[in-house]
Amino acid sequence: MKLDDYSDNNLLIEALRNGDEGAYTYLIDTYHHKLCVYANSLVKNVYSAEDIVQNVFIKVWEQRARLKTEHALKSFLYKLVYNEFIDLYRKNQSLFSLEKSYHDALNGIVQEDDSESFQRILNAVNKEIQNLPPKCKEVFILSKKEGLTNIEIAEHLEVSIKTVEAQITKAFSLLRVSLEEKIKNVLFLLFSFKKKFRLNN
Repeated sequence: MKLDDYSDNNLLIEALRNGDEGAYTYLIDTYHHKLCVYANSLVKNVYSAEDIVQNVFIKVWEQRARLKTEHALKSFLYKLVYNEFIDLYRKNQSLFSLEKSYHDALNGIVQEDDSESFQRILNAVNKEIQNLPPKCKEVFILSKKEGLTNIEIAEHLEVSIKTVEAQITKAFSLLRVSLEEKIKNVLFLLFSFKKKFRLNN
């Protein structure tokens, strides 16, 4: 198919449905910047906007067989961006509630225990991190101690994002099993908000 043909909505959708990578490249080249600008107007964060748009393009390709020629592709893409923004907003609202709960839990421990006791918690966590399986430990440290995003880790280690997510989930599961009850109560807080809390080796 010629490049000019992709400018036709129906032909572009049909090409995408058939798995035409040229059509997909055309779609990204045509709409990526515009969608990023739109997403940024919603989230007010360039990096989050880029993540939203990336997710949209991935979903379009994965679900290309469901595309319908009677729908305007441009409007469909903008709608997907908006839906991704709503999902992100809802997740952030939930995380805000979790953050408050865990901040309260951490404050309670700090008030109840002296600094030596709290340092014991940090030392115990770090010790168990070192006992994680090699790949699991590497991904966990890059994410929760170095502050890299899942995408950055995937690119750095040349693995899929799903692999990164699986290793982080595995690390949390192993740490929860191996740590004491009081330490488990603050484990999530200590690592989920890595820009606020840093653990030293």
